[in-house]
Amino acid sequence: MKKSYQVVMIMLGVLVSGVAMAQSDVEKIKEVIEKGYVHGAFNELNPEAMRKTFHEDFAIYSPKGTEISKYPIDTWASGVEKRKSSPEFKAEDNKWEHKFDYVDVTGNAAAVKIELHKDGKHVYTDYLSLSKFDNGWRIVAKVYHKHE
Repeated sequence: MKKSYQVVMIMLGVLVSGVAMAQSDVEKIKEVIEKGYVHGAFNELNPEAMRKTFHEDFAIYSPKGTEISKYPIDTWASGVEKRKSSPEFKAEDNKWEHKFDYVDVTGNAAAVKIELHKDGKHVYTDYLSLSKFDNGWRIVAKVYHKHE
């Protein structure tokens, strides 16, 4: 009886540590997305945060007819930098809210569905793919839907 109790306790410990690791990855992923995506690309217009968060081979993939359009991170980050330095840009008017619908992690791969809202209006639903590299989680791809 004592031996089976010990086995059950060991198995429970392994299960709990596995759940804790998964939660840790979920929190790390959310942090990466909030810092480099929500704040980097939208709220703070911080291209350096974007370049640290997105993999250098990242692209936004958009359908164009029967073709696919790719918008690379360097082009996007440069556009954010230009927009921020524009005299028309007002930080107080650039407030975006976000909601994570789900974060799904399997090993070193993750998929995230996130909603972006501005002025109380649902503007985008984004699907982000992330990979875990030696230096942490990075966003590697995005597809999205713009709500009218």
